[in-house]
Amino acid sequence: MASGGASLALAALLLVSCASAAAATKYTIGDASGWTTTGDYATWASGKKFKIGDTLEFKYASGAHTVDEVGAADYAACSSSKALSSDSAGSTTVTLKTAGKHYFICGVAGHCSSGMKLVVDVAKAVATPAPAPAPAASADTTPDAPDTTPSAKTPSSSGSVTPKSPVTTALSPPGKKSTSGASGLSAAAWAGLGLAGLVAVHLGAF
Repeated sequence: MASGGASLALAALLLVSCASAAAATKYTIGDASGWTTTGDYATWASGKKFKIGDTLEFKYASGAHTVDEVGAADYAACSSSKALSSDSAGSTTVTLKTAGKHYFICGVAGHCSSGMKLVVDVAKAVATPAPAPAPAASADTTPDAPDTTPSAKTPSSSGSVTPKSPVTTALSPPGKKSTSGASGLSAAAWAGLGLAGLVAVHLGAF
């Protein structure tokens, strides 16, 4: 796994390097005129957007001129005594590695004051934001919609109170007092006696 990660990192670095190289621009100073005492390099540089990685190619007659990179003060004074770099091979290529202004002059006496000087302003590199990681496919980021449908509540049988029907108690009328008491027995006795008398009278008539 470690070797695989290292390989990926190396491949990414190579891709970035190739992209940077492809995006770099090569400028020929003075175009067809080259690096001479008759050039107008302030006008030539105006409107151009230099960036880190671009290259400057100075073309001139070998030994007739030099390409000296100097500081701002030496540029203004046309002095190459403290030059950062110097070349007189006839074809000098300079790669712009840092942002900011870069100053070039010809170190041959009188050439700089004649206009053989160049200022290149290199823009700062713009950082490219890294792409945001894609959300995991399994993660559900959609919030559940609230359930706004009212639900009919059914009262629980345990909590309901069923009103009781009124209890109707039939009241029976008070019963009649039985006449089978002493008076009733007396009447029956008298009736029996009367009937016996009638029978006796009837038998005596025969």
